[in-house]
Amino acid sequence: MAMIRHVVMLRLRDDHDPAELAAVLDALGKLVGKIEGFLCFAHGPNIDAEGKSPGYPHGFLCDFVDRAALDRYADDPRHRAIGVRLVDLCKGGPEGIMVYDLVTESIP
Repeated sequence: MAMIRHVVMLRLRDDHDPAELAAVLDALGKLVGKIEGFLCFAHGPNIDAEGKSPGYPHGFLCDFVDRAALDRYADDPRHRAIGVRLVDLCKGGPEGIMVYDLVTESIP
């Protein structure tokens, strides 16, 4: 059975507030289990080991049981409110956020 891994990379503004970033990411993580099918959340700094993403110093990922769960997350008003805060932290607003939605094998 396939699942969706939602990968988000952030091009943060030089003057972003690290405390606000931490609060936003904490708020996103607290949605796990509150939105049906939202399985897990993890975030961290991008070490850019291959030198291919130097403009994206931080990112996060979410796992969803299926596309419907990802759609519920995208439409959830709590997620949308947190997203507004996240956009404010990024260079160019929404243009500073790179998103990949990967269909993967389910995790046992």
